[in-house]
Amino acid sequence: MGIGPMSLIIIGIVAILIFGPKKLPELGKAMGSTLREFKNATKGLADDDDDNDKKKVIEVKNDDK
Repeated sequence: MGIGPMSLIIIGIVAILIFGPKKLPELGKAMGSTLREFKNATKGLADDDDDNDKKKVIEVKNDDK
């Protein structure tokens, strides 16, 4: 049911036909940098959520005293 080797070959051939062999490396680099930026942004959001959770725990502990 997943993507098999034949599907990857067909996708590669279609990509070469649409973009050309000279443009594919540039597209790969752009895609990689986009994914890297997205990953860093989501990591930053997760870190912010963790910080907020820690602050809430500390506030609750201080309120209990």
